[in-house]
Amino acid sequence: MKILFMGTPDFAAVVLDRLARSEHEIVGAVSQPDKPKGRGHKLVPTDVKLKAQEYNIPVYQPETLKNNAMLGLLQELDPEMIVVAAYGKILPEYVINYPKYGCFNVHPSLLPKYRGAAPIQWAVLNGDEKTGIAIMKMDKGLDTGDIVLMEEREIGEYETSGELFDRLAVDNSELLIKAIAMVENGTATYIKQDDSKHTYAPMYDKSISPIDWNRTNAEISKHICGLNPYPLATTTYEGVTLKVADAIKTDGEGKPGEILSLDKGKGLKVACGKGALYLKNVQFAGSKRMNVEDYARGHELKIGVILGK
Repeated sequence: MKILFMGTPDFAAVVLDRLARSEHEIVGAVSQPDKPKGRGHKLVPTDVKLKAQEYNIPVYQPETLKNNAMLGLLQELDPEMIVVAAYGKILPEYVINYPKYGCFNVHPSLLPKYRGAAPIQWAVLNGDEKTGIAIMKMDKGLDTGDIVLMEEREIGEYETSGELFDRLAVDNSELLIKAIAMVENGTATYIKQDDSKHTYAPMYDKSISPIDWNRTNAEISKHICGLNPYPLATTTYEGVTLKVADAIKTDGEGKPGEILSLDKGKGLKVACGKGALYLKNVQFAGSKRMNVEDYARGHELKIGVILGK
């Protein structure tokens, strides 16, 4: 089958890699335009662009899809199917309706739960015990199309968004290959989503990073996991920003945010609204990320200090 792929970040690059190794002909990869990064504002290619170049797949990076801007490309490539994974823009109807078999979206959640840009992160942040992978036939709504295939996946107790991201990208890619075969041979079934049960998973920013030490240790643990690898959970130590990459739940009592002890082989013990956490890997402003015990060898960490004050 002739497939046009549309995607941008590393999650999408994993999906493209699996497609490129399949029996299907990938006629092109559409990705967001390169963006300037760093002090020099050097243009950096998207992950999908880099992956497409590995396989000599033509790359297209239109500034807009509006006003039939991509129609000429569709007519030139004439794909039988379009596969979309984290492209970053809502597709206009002329794109969705062009291919013979339709447009199919690779989405890492149990739809209709967590429609939107950050389903993996919010599943971890909210402390969900399970999430899922789905292949959906796209319509004009935001992740509202009919489901072709969907499977559950458990979320580990301390699994970070980054770890779950990597795992679901691989699983979603394999599920996509199955779905394409079903669509092509006419055995696919299309299950409508229950819109009354939908939830939204918007993209977030650093404004949600600060830790609320009044919450339980279980809730704060999921907050830390959900924001790893980016932008990381934060607090302050005597007014200095402290990023927390991971922590382990434990027993303990004290004022919320109070440093209770520094225990060898365990970490910095901090009281929460209920229970406590051992902070393991941290990053102080002006320092690199490291094990908290290694940091403490060259810096004083005072017992009794209230983090976040």
